Amino acid sequence: MKLRITRDELLTALQRVQGVVEKRNTMPQLSNILLEAKPEGVDVTATDLEIGMRGLYKAVVQEPGSVTLSARKVFEIVKELPEGEIELAVGQNNWATIRSGKSQFKIVGLPSSDYPALPSIEREGLTPLTGAGLLELIRKTLFAVGDNDARYILNGLLVTLLTGEKKTTLRLVGTDGHRLALAEQDLPASGGKDAPKEIKAIIPKKAAFEMRRLLEEGDGEPQIGFTKNQMIFRKSGLLLTSRLMEGNYPNYQQVVPKEKEQDKKVSVGRVEFEGALRRVAVLSRDKTNAVKLTLAPGKMALFSSNPDFGEATEELSAQYKGDQLTTGFNARYLLDVLGVMDGEAISMQMDNPLSPCLIREPGNAAFTCVVMPIKV
Repeated sequence: MKLRITRDELLTALQRVQGVVEKRNTMPQLSNILLEAKPEGVDVTATDLEIGMRGLYKAVVQEPGSVTLSARKVFEIVKELPEGEIELAVGQNNWATIRSGKSQFKIVGLPSSDYPALPSIEREGLTPLTGAGLLELIRKTLFAVGDNDARYILNGLLVTLLTGEKKTTLRLVGTDGHRLALAEQDLPASGGKDAPKEIKAIIPKKAAFEMRRLLEEGDGEPQIGFTKNQMIFRKSGLLLTSRLMEGNYPNYQQVVPKEKEQDKKVSVGRVEFEGALRRVAVLSRDKTNAVKLTLAPGKMALFSSNPDFGEATEELSAQYKGDQLTTGFNARYLLDVLGVMDGEAISMQMDNPLSPCLIREPGNAAFTCVVMPIKV
């Protein structure tokens, strides 16, 4: 195998797969990438057996062939090389030589025949999406997904495609049991008469994170599709596959309170609230990040205390007309929600100090967030 490729093209390929390759080294092959030189360019593939990514990159291929090399080491080498062309050649026993200018590196490779194959993918049945729209949905929900939660299914993002006659609705839901985020958008109807009316799939947090990274690059509209146990995501020559998580996602609709049942409603400036919350949270207890929130007509007061350091209070003006209400929240959970909101104001609705708090942006019915209060 022998090829020439620009440093920028190879660096882009290597940057994309760093998040996919297995870091724990359970199998040496999984910390490697598969390079396949073909007449049309070089295919770069990475997988951890759950998630796989493949992309075709421009290269002048002098001798076709394939090899697997350490994803991290090749990335570290290419990152340090100057702009220009890189020559990659593979000799006996899968030893690879990387040359650029006067630099030369020889690294150990493994045979490509031992590399796990990505699942075979059908091109039919993929739903076209707008990249900016999908990126926004992931941004608004991924923060709420569990991180190594004991309830395995909460470490995934629920994706629902609802197909009607005139439109398809894409809905994403993330929750870790303490907070929940739901975002949706309407797409043009994409399925034919035989298209399923509802597709539900739970994708791992890592797969959603990789999708977000690819979408942040811009260029090219993505397509998404699902088989019985796989998600397929395509975007401008890139393919991302992920095994779906098995299990029943909690009934999130039961968790989202009805607006008419929440009679304590406050509206407050998002930036002012976020700033006050950050300041007061400095003196909250480390584990719970507990901040006490008191609502009174026309104002909101925040309070935190820590026996080792002291206490903090801040008051800000708010639109509130009900009886005084005192409740508590994990400040980090509220800050995560405020961080993905874009409007000038936010509304918070509760029924009592220990009921779920419904957080929304006025004028944006497509995004809903629920945060559970804590006792303070």
